[in-house]
This record gives sequence, structure tokens and C-alpha cells, in this order.
Amino acid sequence: MTTPIYAVGDIHGQLDMLQDALSRIEKDGGPDARVVFLGDYVDRGPNSRGVLDLLIEGRRAGRNWVMVKGNHDRMMARFVQDAEIADTHLPITLNWLHPRLGGRETLASYGVMIDDTDRIYQACERARDAVPQAHLDFINALPTYHTEDDLLFVHAGIRPGAPLDQQSENDLVWIRHEFLRDTNTHPWLIVHGHTPVDQAEHCGNRVNLDTGAGYGRPLSSAVFQGRQCWLLTDRGRMPLMPV
Repeated sequence: MTTPIYAVGDIHGQLDMLQDALSRIEKDGGPDARVVFLGDYVDRGPNSRGVLDLLIEGRRAGRNWVMVKGNHDRMMARFVQDAEIADTHLPITLNWLHPRLGGRETLASYGVMIDDTDRIYQACERARDAVPQAHLDFINALPTYHTEDDLLFVHAGIRPGAPLDQQSENDLVWIRHEFLRDTNTHPWLIVHGHTPVDQAEHCGNRVNLDTGAGYGRPLSSAVFQGRQCWLLTDRGRMPLMPV
């Protein structure tokens, strides 16, 4: 039997949910469990700062954790560093501070309140004063994917047909339709988030663990042994089978 690997879906500032998920993982796999986090640690939920603090402290303490980068993490860092308010992959009517994206909630967790009358440079200046450099360094250093055994962990997905070393960061953190519609077998079982679903789903060639924690729905976590997969629930492991 292979060593279990745990994965946690999109957290989106939900510190309490993250702590509950980590408790379930520790109960199943012990304090040294191997955990991969699938990105989108910030935005929408109430405590993005607390989530980043917990992840950074876990890394500092030597926890057996791997974190990959999500599109929301990248948007946050680019706004604070460069005043970039809208990623080029967003619809033209949206930006990071739009209510749908959740940037205001992230800044509020650092004590920065944004008003509609604020200018972008003013909001950015206040954000730079409030967000610790360690948080930006953490986000900027995140890998865009992680492979382990027969598993590929990535935030959004991959572009079908492109070798892994030729995948663009934009695709790895943003791709949706081309990846989600692809039914071909990959060299790995791909474990991802990014596209919210009502419940975690196993599609044969991929597993989606984004169940909408950013919208107040549950945060999903799973355990993999080889390509076998179980959801972690309050009642323990529940098989997650291909549909």
C-alpha cells in the first residue's frame, strides 16, 4: 500500500474550515501527514491573512506540506506589489476589488477598508503598508504544480496535449473549459480546484476538490493512495469513485 497523500481544495480565506480540515487529516494520517494545498488561499472569505499565517507557520515548523499557487493568490500579490487591479484573464467588467472576486475581504483581513470613492493608487498604498512582505514572498515563491507518484496537483488544470514543462502559468492557474471537457487519459490523475462544484467529483482522469468554500459552502479534503481516492468527512473516509 502506497503512502497516503492528502489534498485540500480552495480555501478562500476560510480559516476555521481549514483548521477543521487539518484536524480531519491529522486524525486520519497523523501529525506528519503529507498534505498538498491546491491554491486560492485568499479572497471572499473573512480571514485570508489568518490562512496565510497558518500556512507560513506550518512551513516554518517543518510540516510535510506542499502549496501550489492559485489565480486569486497571484491577483492579490500583483495588486499589492504593482497596483495591477485586473488580471488579463478576467472579463472586462471585473477586477480584483469587484464584489465577485473578494479582494476587498482580503484587504479587510489586514485592516484595510476600501471605499468606492478611493483611487486605486490609494488602496494599493494602504495595502502595501498593511500586508507583510513575508506574505508576498510566500505567494511569489509558490510552485504552479506538484507531481508525486501517479498524481499531479495543480490549481486550475493543464492544457490538453501540451507537455508539462511547456504549460504556461496562466493555464495552470486559470484554465477551465479546454481542460474540464477533455476526457483523455493523462499520465497522472490530476487533482485540482478552481472551478466550484456542488460536491467533490472524480471524473476518471481528474478530481475536482473545489466545493465553494469561498461562498460559504464546505471545504473539501481528500486522501489518495496511488490513484485510489477517499473524501475525508466527520465520519472518516468516504470513497470518491469515478462517475
